[in-house]
Amino acid sequence: MQIVAIRETWPGEQRAGLVPKSVSTLSNYGFKVHVESSIGLGCGYSDREYQEVGAEILPTTNELLAVADIVISVRRPSVETIRNTKAGTILISFLDPFREPDLIQLMADQGITAVSLEMLPRTTRAQRMDALSSQANVAGYAAVVVGAYHLPRLFPMMITAAGTITPARVFVIGAGVAGLQAIATARRLGARVEAFDTRPVVAEEVRSLGAKFVEFDVGASEQTKDGYAAELTHEQLEQQKRGMAKVMAYSDLVITTAQVFGRPAPRIISHEVLLAMKPGSVVIDMAVESGGNVEGSQTEQIVDIHGVKLIGFANLASSFAAQASTLYASNVVHFLEEFMHSEKPMIELDPNNEIAQGCVITRDGTLVKSLTR
Repeated sequence: MQIVAIRETWPGEQRAGLVPKSVSTLSNYGFKVHVESSIGLGCGYSDREYQEVGAEILPTTNELLAVADIVISVRRPSVETIRNTKAGTILISFLDPFREPDLIQLMADQGITAVSLEMLPRTTRAQRMDALSSQANVAGYAAVVVGAYHLPRLFPMMITAAGTITPARVFVIGAGVAGLQAIATARRLGARVEAFDTRPVVAEEVRSLGAKFVEFDVGASEQTKDGYAAELTHEQLEQQKRGMAKVMAYSDLVITTAQVFGRPAPRIISHEVLLAMKPGSVVIDMAVESGGNVEGSQTEQIVDIHGVKLIGFANLASSFAAQASTLYASNVVHFLEEFMHSEKPMIELDPNNEIAQGCVITRDGTLVKSLTR
C-alpha cells in the first residue's frame, strides 16, 4: 500500500500530516510513502529531510492522489481534492463531519473510506492516536503565550528594590485538555490562576496544577461518555455567567475553551461582562472557530472593547507547527499500527474494531455514522 501526505491549503495552516520521523517509521514497516513538495516548510522540514528517510517527493496533489491508497492531511481536503481521489482510498484527517455533511456525503459518493480523527473514542486504548487531544495541548499552551504577549503587565510576582510586583491573575474557563495545559503554562510563568468547569470531577486536576478551582452553584452537571462537558440548561448557563462575571472583573487574562462537540460553541460571556473588566485586560476566545464563547469575538482578529483586548485567533496549534505536526503525525502512525496486517504492509480497517466503529464515517460508498446531533 502507498501512503501519501498532501500539503495543507487552509489559510494560515502551517502543520503537516507527516514529518520525517513518522515517514521513517512507516518506511521501516514496508510502506511506500509519498509527500507533496514543500509539505514541511511551515513546520521546519525541508523536502531533503523527507527524502533522506525514504519519502518520494511529488510536486502536485493530483500526482499524489493518482498513486494513493491512504491519504493523510491535517485539515479536511477541498472539494476538488475529494473529486480527484480514487474509490477505495482511505482518507485520514480532521474532517469536522457535523459541520460539513455535504463534504462527507461527497466522500461517500466517491467511494472514499473517510476516517475523522475527531471521532476517535475516548478510551485508554485510543489515547496514543488521539490527535484532538494532542493538538488541544499545543493550543492551550499557545493561548497563554499569546495572552502574555498582549497583556501589558508581567506574569510572575517580582520583588525588586523599587517594590513588589504582584502576579497577574489568569482565569481559565473550561478544564479539558486545552484548559489544563493553559493552567499549567500560566502557572509556570508565575501567574495566579483560577479555573472553572461545569464538571466537578476535574476540580482535583485543576488543584494539582496549583490553580484554584472556582465553584458556582449551577445544579447537577455531567460529562458525556466521551469525557466532554454535557450541554447546560438555559438556567444553568445564566447562573454560570453571573459567577464568571465576578471573577472576570478582577482578572487580567481570561481564556475560554468551552465547546460542545458537534454543535456551536456556547455563548457564555456577554458584551456587558467585557465592559466591566479592567482596561488592559485580555480575553482569548479559543472557541472562535466554532462560533465563539464571547460576544463580539471575530476570527483572526483582535477587537478592542473599551480597553479590553478580545482575541479570536483560530488554529492556535498551528502557531507551534513543529511540535504540533510531530504529535499529529505520531497519532496517525499509532492509528495505522492499530490496523496493520501482521505479515505485510497493509492497512485493514476492521469494521468490528471499536476504534474503527467510532471514527470511520464513510465506507463502500455509504455513510456509516450518523451526522446528526
